[in-house]
Amino acid sequence: MSLGVPATDVTDTVHLGVMGSLPRVMERFGLVGLPNAGKSSLYNALTGGGALAAPYAFATKDPNIGVAKVPDDRLDRLAVMSKTKNTIHASVQVVDIGGLVEGASKGEGLGNKFLANIREVDAIVLVLRAFVDDDVPGPSDPLDHLRVVEIELALADLETVEKRLTQATRQAKLDKGAASELEALQAAYDSLSEGRPLYRAGLKPEWRETLKPYFLLTNRSVLAVVNVGENELDKIPAVEQRVRDEFSSAGDNVEVIGMCVQLEAEAATIVDPIERAEMLEGFGLGEGALFRMVRSAYHLLGLRTYFTTGEKETRAWTFYAGSNAPECAGRIHSDFQRGFIKAEVIRWDELLDIGSWTKAKELGKIRIEGKEYHPVDGDVMEFRFNV
Repeated sequence: MSLGVPATDVTDTVHLGVMGSLPRVMERFGLVGLPNAGKSSLYNALTGGGALAAPYAFATKDPNIGVAKVPDDRLDRLAVMSKTKNTIHASVQVVDIGGLVEGASKGEGLGNKFLANIREVDAIVLVLRAFVDDDVPGPSDPLDHLRVVEIELALADLETVEKRLTQATRQAKLDKGAASELEALQAAYDSLSEGRPLYRAGLKPEWRETLKPYFLLTNRSVLAVVNVGENELDKIPAVEQRVRDEFSSAGDNVEVIGMCVQLEAEAATIVDPIERAEMLEGFGLGEGALFRMVRSAYHLLGLRTYFTTGEKETRAWTFYAGSNAPECAGRIHSDFQRGFIKAEVIRWDELLDIGSWTKAKELGKIRIEGKEYHPVDGDVMEFRFNV
């Protein structure tokens, strides 16, 4: 029997790098911004997709959905160690949502269709234009973009909260247990009515948790991408800081990254990694901002990575920080969570230093962990289970 394949009444091992038979859950990031901010170009750069990037509003009417891999040098080094045949990175879905315009909450532009598409994502990537181009209409100040986007998202959330607040007020008179929900809704209403999104509102963590079932647009993590022109690369640190200062009240709920989306998109089309690195280095961009952006978006959601590695496959698996070992095993296959017995664990860097899983086992460096173990980012694991 092949390792990692569920069987009845047997004890088996989810061995290094064997994929489960169920489709993997993938988190989704929505690219949001005014028309001509660079959303479709960023989408193409991240996913290798073919979204239309045109210098006019609403070139994207229906959302484009693609997959972006999460770059991870640790995974690549483990694959080299294991002489693996197949390397699979962690990945996220990226959604290119049509441009938002002032008045969207009242039906302007793509209106409610646009807002509905945002509700389906796990985190928002705000694409803010910071370049001047006479051929591309619209403001070039990223804070002007941010003002419109935040007000429209806040107004859409306000409508939702107002309706629920009315209902909760009535319920609280009959049920004292509804008081905490009413408190959270009132705090949200007070912020949104001032045009302030919830990620800036300094709400208590328990209030934000209470509000989750309402799928509010601004009650989620945000990554802001500030898109500069090809001739203004030297301005990236300053414009990045300017936008970061604007988000000072948002705390850990928002991250800001400056980049030239056009250059990043061009670099992404170069298949040869050495040539791509040379191009980015030639512009003084190092590894490129796309890698930083995907990693930031990934961690913004509280996502972490564990690895499986072997000759057949080396793979990065996604889990939420705080998950226990059975829950992490379930990211491969639900049977592995249901029949979990134990996890064999070692840190990725320790494994690399030793040189192989077999040798690490011989040296007694592989730890045995049970159901109460909470894996940490960078663990390399095998699971034993019984179904």
